[in-house]
Amino acid sequence: MVRRPVAWIVALVLFAEALGVLAVNWFLGVVVDRQDMSLAGLDPDVMSVSSKIGGVVFGLYFALCGLVSLLVALRDRAPAGLGRVLLISAAVVHALLGAFAWGLIGWTAFLFMVVVLALIVLLLMTYDGRPEKPDEPAGPVDPGPADSGTPPPLSPPAAPTAP
Repeated sequence: MVRRPVAWIVALVLFAEALGVLAVNWFLGVVVDRQDMSLAGLDPDVMSVSSKIGGVVFGLYFALCGLVSLLVALRDRAPAGLGRVLLISAAVVHALLGAFAWGLIGWTAFLFMVVVLALIVLLLMTYDGRPEKPDEPAGPVDPGPADSGTPPPLSPPAAPTAP
């Protein structure tokens, strides 16, 4: 099946993306701190710390989504509850980032975001929610006694009782 390999790939991509987002935001925070830049009068230290905190938060978010897909790959079961919500939100985030990346960065970043979006959606769609039971017999199931084709007899309606 394609389910487990897709879950493994999604886990690896999300972990790599978590590290990448963390590294880029940390680097931007260091650059702002060293250049003593300011944007519209904002304190450079606040901008630097905000960039680093944002990188840590989004890095942890993508790492948590990667952990959910890793658990899906290990258990070979559909994500449920909070894990499913996290993966759906990661798909939405990648769709939005892809839309912004097209205009701000270029088509290569857009293509990466769309591929990750497609992998997450494929992960969510390949698990249809029905657990596989390997102990069930592979042959046809006996439907029971043969049906004669006639419906069972109907009982007459009950007569109303007087109060």
